[in-house]
Amino acid sequence: MRSLRIAVFVLGQAGVVLAALALEPPSDPLKSPAWGTIYGRYFKDQKVLFDDRIKVIAPANAENPLDVPVQVSAEGLDGVEEIVVVADLNPIQKIISYEPLHASPDLAFRFKVEQSTPIRAAARTRDGVWHIGGVWLSAAGGGCTTPSYGSGDPVWQTRLNEVSGRLWPNAETKTQRLRLRLIHPMDTGLANGIPAFYIDRILLSDAKGEALARVHSYEPISENPVFSFDLKGSGPVRVTGGDIQGNKFSAEIKP
Repeated sequence: MRSLRIAVFVLGQAGVVLAALALEPPSDPLKSPAWGTIYGRYFKDQKVLFDDRIKVIAPANAENPLDVPVQVSAEGLDGVEEIVVVADLNPIQKIISYEPLHASPDLAFRFKVEQSTPIRAAARTRDGVWHIGGVWLSAAGGGCTTPSYGSGDPVWQTRLNEVSGRLWPNAETKTQRLRLRLIHPMDTGLANGIPAFYIDRILLSDAKGEALARVHSYEPISENPVFSFDLKGSGPVRVTGGDIQGNKFSAEIKP
């Protein structure tokens, strides 16, 4: 159940009364000690519903904390405008934000985890409501504070932001599955002496230049990131984007 905090103020001689209402966070089914912080940082005073239609699939145990696979789906919801994925107990909580403009509201990616933590996906629908689902991930940790392999190898500089991908149709859903890989160290800035350096934006467009989906990625995404999307329509997909140091990339993936 949700509750409202009510603050009443009396101003001036006329005794004008103003009431300020603030939403309390709903009770967390995952019982995370950081849920209050997550709510206050990303969803404060917005309507939040824990919703079984939001699916988060991840391994029960992270064998490699530098490369944890996650799948997110909000297929059961209509009018999804944005999906945000966070890891409650990571030192950098926000992992990715996804706008499925002309795509199915689902995606897959890999990320770095520092310790055992809930992983949450929040899908904002057209009415402004955040629908949230999640799972606990068990991990020995250290993924966010470990230097990337690329940061210690000069060879990666010759391949920085190299794009490769595969695109194939799904006749049943009338979508195209795009699997995308980029070469990038994706440093978090938490390893001693290595500054943050990561891809922060990806735009997927069709042959006519119409935007299909938009991605904002953050420090916890794994080195040499791999993403999967289900895009509506058919034909080649243009991939453009860049990192926080202004390096850009562009490629065309054909079916």
